[in-house]
Amino acid sequence: MKKKLLSLLLVAAMGLTMFVGCDGAANADTEASVYYLNFKPEQKEEWEALAASYEQQTGVKVKVVTAASGEYETTLMSEMGKSDAPTLFQVNGPVGLANWKDYCYDLAGSEIYKQLTSDAFALKEGNAVHGIAYVVESYGIIVNKTLLAKAGYSVDQIDSFEDLKKVAEDITARSAELGFSAFSSAGMDGSSDWRFKTHLANLPIYFEYQKDGIGTTDAIKGTYLDNYRQIWDLYINNSTCAGKDLAAKTGDDSRNEFLAGKAVFFQNGSWEYGNLVGEGKFTDNDLTMIPIYVGVGEEAKQGLCTGTENYWCVNKNASEVDIKATLDFINWCVTSEEGTKAMADDMGFVIPFKKAVESPNLFVKVDAQLTAVGKTPVSWNFPTMPSEEWKNGVGSALTAYAADPTDANWNAVVTAFVEGWAKEANLTK
Repeated sequence: MKKKLLSLLLVAAMGLTMFVGCDGAANADTEASVYYLNFKPEQKEEWEALAASYEQQTGVKVKVVTAASGEYETTLMSEMGKSDAPTLFQVNGPVGLANWKDYCYDLAGSEIYKQLTSDAFALKEGNAVHGIAYVVESYGIIVNKTLLAKAGYSVDQIDSFEDLKKVAEDITARSAELGFSAFSSAGMDGSSDWRFKTHLANLPIYFEYQKDGIGTTDAIKGTYLDNYRQIWDLYINNSTCAGKDLAAKTGDDSRNEFLAGKAVFFQNGSWEYGNLVGEGKFTDNDLTMIPIYVGVGEEAKQGLCTGTENYWCVNKNASEVDIKATLDFINWCVTSEEGTKAMADDMGFVIPFKKAVESPNLFVKVDAQLTAVGKTPVSWNFPTMPSEEWKNGVGSALTAYAADPTDANWNAVVTAFVEGWAKEANLTK
């Protein structure tokens, strides 16, 4: 289905390109514009403000549209079929690029490519550069240190899955007395389920890849799915709500529970910093982030999950004037004082460019501190997941298991994970 839709979009784009070519005189005086389809809802307002400032300074119109959480690919497919398609979009890595490579302008000679600190942050095929990473992020388990202390513990006592399990289960046993739970709700609504069908699922994939010495596969084995089960069990059995209620719980629910002091632990990433800290919220002294322990390897040496799935791509089917405007805009974002400051201070980003400003983001600093003392970051391997359909299959199975955690329902998770991977990987060949 995806291939058929993409083919239709390509045909439409070719037809539009021919039309523009035939009517060049009519479009020669068209004003330059940028249309950015933003992937990150957490930074919606910040991107809109930065775009407005650039537009005011340069006269170049910059439109920012933000896709709803979990709906980016669907939104991109819809928008690319329109005459005023995005000039700037993103893919999550090599697998995402496979669907959109024919739309990608070659960034090899661009100024922004020259600003990268490493080629490791470019999506390349031969000499062609199809995408450029614009942010490096970390995720793990965000901790309310104040509540943790009220429960009689500190983060120094949590260096493994068994440590985390002991603390979480003790908090659950005393939750009525303490007035809070261990974990905020592991919501499986579309605004939240990516935290578990994608980010949490990264852990068993990472450890399997490490064990087998590979970086991708068409046939995941599921070697560490028992570990996936035990961390998922810990989340759903020591939560603010019953497992049967998770299907309707949203990302906002989970965050708001944490903000209200109803839970000690909240799985999320450095992108959440701006939502948690500020007037009427937490201070940096209240919070930290610890690794997601699943009981594999030398856990005392494990760091946060750090990487990127955010690659900018420029639409090669846009007009030449809009392509140039788009390249100018993103280069300004990562080189100008205003742009780099906004990405660091307002968005909390670590950007992989030479003129990057140090981020004040606490969770970014924690990642740097853990790495500095010799802990190994867990790489982001979820961009190798074969498709969105695979993620949805795993998510549906996780939701069913949370509502009724039987062995039979967990077997359905394993089937979705292993057999679903092979099936989806085969469809992309």
